[in-house]
Amino acid sequence: MGKECLFTKSYCCLLSANFLLYFGFWLLTPILPIYLTEAFNSGTSVAGIIISCYTVSGMFIRPFSGYLLDTFARKPLYMTAYFIFVAMFAGYLVAGYLMIFAMIRIVHGLAYGMVTVGGNTLVIDIMPSARRGEGLGYYGLSNNMAMATGPMIGLFMHNNEINFKTIFGAGLCFCIIGFLMATMVNTPYKAPVKRPPISLDRFLLLKGIPGGIALLLLSIPYGMTTNYIAMYARECGITTETGFFFTLTAIGMAVSRIMAGKVVDKGYVTEIISAGFYGVVLCFIGIGSLAWVCSENILLGTTLFYVIPLILGISFGIMFPAYNTLFVNLASNNQRGTATSTYLTSWDLGLGLGIVLGGHWAETSGFSTAYFIGAGFAFVSAIFFNLYAAPHFQKNRVR
Repeated sequence: MGKECLFTKSYCCLLSANFLLYFGFWLLTPILPIYLTEAFNSGTSVAGIIISCYTVSGMFIRPFSGYLLDTFARKPLYMTAYFIFVAMFAGYLVAGYLMIFAMIRIVHGLAYGMVTVGGNTLVIDIMPSARRGEGLGYYGLSNNMAMATGPMIGLFMHNNEINFKTIFGAGLCFCIIGFLMATMVNTPYKAPVKRPPISLDRFLLLKGIPGGIALLLLSIPYGMTTNYIAMYARECGITTETGFFFTLTAIGMAVSRIMAGKVVDKGYVTEIISAGFYGVVLCFIGIGSLAWVCSENILLGTTLFYVIPLILGISFGIMFPAYNTLFVNLASNNQRGTATSTYLTSWDLGLGLGIVLGGHWAETSGFSTAYFIGAGFAFVSAIFFNLYAAPHFQKNRVR
């Protein structure tokens, strides 16, 4: 008997909606610190705090998102959050004061937290369970394709003196198209669920906490990289197109994700995650060394700047489908939303810390020191995962 069909109309529409949502997100990610410093004369620390409002508010709403998605019909909640997410791009166009920008950023983060949990949960609902690792690999690949093109295009537009309002408007247009794609997704009927009295495990997958701690520590240096790598490269004297850093990271993820998803479907969840840690730790050490290398040989430093993201992408690419599966396999079917929200909340908390702490470390000690500290967090994450989180998963998995 052949494999169950994965690429249905709904699955393809959801992939498209997810790509366009993340494209709008990544289009703005590398230019927002520049926008805040140029338009509002804010320092790096202030810019980091305001940008992280998005991640922090998204992290705050995600546990509640999981509960709602496990209790009520999922698609209406997903569509509502997607609509609010799109509307906030229009808010950036009219935000004339730093405080208003911060408030819009908070609301945008709330919508982001809900829509990403909703999308991740819906895609699990509509794909064959036997091809879950592979399906999550392709779904994550849509994120990577957005990451490959969004930052590069955003930085290209900025470097060619296209004004920020136009860039914000472009993000709005792409997300509107994504919303229209999302309306065409057909999901299986889910009757409202009667829940027992509210308890902590309705908002947080308790069995996923050890894996969540390791993921949180890992995402701290990743958050620093996505928001400050362009500024760091400029400081190092790298004059080539820095947007290619994101493109190469995404290419590395694309190469490794699908292969990793198929291996995960064979049961090698913790083994895949452990393998990815080696490349991640080495890459963040390499980024920390970039300033010194560039000062000695700018050509070698520029080459290193483009080799690192490829290896970093391959390493994260094999980890993401496995990590997502780890949380799902610790939960019962009626806790898929909670499992997904715990996975994404752990990641977002680390991203937020990385943005805030990275901005502070960069301002006080320099970007190089900040990335060496980030490499230390990744190393501690690897040790914790292998000694505690992986054995905990093997003992408590339900599938």
